Amino acid sequence: MNTDITIEDIRGAAGRIQGIAHRTPVFTSRTFDELAGAKAFFKCENFQRGGAFKIRGASNFVYSIPKNELSRGVVSYSSGNHAQAVAIAAASVGIPATIVMPADAPKSKLEATRGYGAQVVTYDRMLGNRETIGRKIAEDTGATLVPPYDHPWIIAGQGTAVLELLEEVPDLDTLVVCIGGGGLLSGCAIAAKALRPNIRIFGVEPSDGNDTYLSLRAGSRVEIPMPLTVADGLRASKPGELTFPIIQKHVEDIVLVSDKEIRETMSFLLTRMKMLVEPSGAVAAAALFHHKLPEGLGKTGVIVSGGNVDLEFFQTIWD
Repeated sequence: MNTDITIEDIRGAAGRIQGIAHRTPVFTSRTFDELAGAKAFFKCENFQRGGAFKIRGASNFVYSIPKNELSRGVVSYSSGNHAQAVAIAAASVGIPATIVMPADAPKSKLEATRGYGAQVVTYDRMLGNRETIGRKIAEDTGATLVPPYDHPWIIAGQGTAVLELLEEVPDLDTLVVCIGGGGLLSGCAIAAKALRPNIRIFGVEPSDGNDTYLSLRAGSRVEIPMPLTVADGLRASKPGELTFPIIQKHVEDIVLVSDKEIRETMSFLLTRMKMLVEPSGAVAAAALFHHKLPEGLGKTGVIVSGGNVDLEFFQTIWD
């Protein structure tokens, strides 16, 4: 399989998924800009179908599976947002989906994935290996494995978010994107650099899930223990094999935000911008809000990656 992902792959993905993925809005906030010291343009994937950007990559993948293999269904592994996206994409073409999810995933994400028609297999994330479980199910059933980030079809699909953002705000100077396994950041970086070669790109990780931060400084992929950060969608312990070289090539730096800073940013986004954003979705905004990035960023695109959060958890940000 060709792993050299280009802007044409991303444009192809955009055409492929236009019937299932929403074109999400871009919001601004004068108060946020004043507090952050930057002009921010929020690409609101929290309003995306399934509540997160993941439908972009998942549907591009499912719609790219050869027809003679499609009927055998799909299997994937995810803490929640990719799970829902794969379930939605599979249902749209009438095929079965099995999703491996950690037993401690947010209840809302578990329930939503089942609600979209997928069979959910749970595991203990501290003891089990989701990739091993997923591969075994795929081998036993003949289903196609849909990885959450480390695949060209996934990366190209995620890059469509920035394709849309730059159509609306074509003169962005900087792009800020959260990172777990790196599918969103790498896809967005490819699109951004193709359209704006001089754009500055920063990735943001939770401090307790700093595998890409460490890897970028080491020059090779570093594995860390399973992160316990509040940003449940960013608990990858090692950057992707495909995504990491793309990040090395295009991303200026990775910065870190604490769980406390993530919670504070979630609170601002809800109370001042009226946006319900999950912890992972607030990470990129938190880097701006808490001045973790260099000064002089100019017009800055911020990917708000998702809005799937248990209300019980959200109440804790004020505790």
